[in-house]
Amino acid sequence: MIVNSTQNGWEIIYHRAHALLAAQIAGQWRRKNAPARLYETLAAISHHDDLEKEWEEYNLTKAGAPMDFTLSQEIHVDKVVKLVKDARYRGRWVTLLISKHISRLHEPQRGKLPELDNFLDEQLQNQQNLCEELGIDKETVDAAYAFMQWCDRLSLILCQHELPADERFLEISQGPDDQRYDIMQRRDGLITVQPWPFEDQEFTVNVEACDVSQIKFDSNDELAQILQEAPIKVLEWNFVKS
Repeated sequence: MIVNSTQNGWEIIYHRAHALLAAQIAGQWRRKNAPARLYETLAAISHHDDLEKEWEEYNLTKAGAPMDFTLSQEIHVDKVVKLVKDARYRGRWVTLLISKHISRLHEPQRGKLPELDNFLDEQLQNQQNLCEELGIDKETVDAAYAFMQWCDRLSLILCQHELPADERFLEISQGPDDQRYDIMQRRDGLITVQPWPFEDQEFTVNVEACDVSQIKFDSNDELAQILQEAPIKVLEWNFVKS
């Protein structure tokens, strides 16, 4: 989960909600240069964080505070195995993009666990097999995954409140066209991206967040219960072409 501190406690955004925000952003992309198999790619984006089950896992720091996902150091091979397996029920293209996403996230951890290394090797072979089955070249797949990664990164920038002050630009990442994109929040609160990659000249995206006033928790069950009862607020961002 994404955890932001507030004056009264915590603002908590579930990873699945963040993924849905990423899919909203993806749906705004300019149609004429959208990636291959756009709707299946949207499905991969919206489900790429389905392995996160905040209501079942241990999500507290040693001090008893809600733990942001960036602080977690555990490797759960069984979880990523299940994510790839479950993706097959949505189709081979979704599986391919999810597999590439897992490879990118976990390749830096290669060498820490034998079972992880075996899984990563399997994914590389899996990706090659799927490309051959689908009759799609590597460049097309890489462009679609770059699109997925771009939308994921922009969603995280918004959810983690990383937009700089004073109308300064922040790099998002390279898009599917190898173009660098930067984001900026204007003094009137509107957000723009340069160069503008979207279909419409203005649009709004949003995500739901739990507003938690309790600072410390004695157990993960207590946190899970509080999250179920916490007020929900909607965070919105209005994008406009400058």
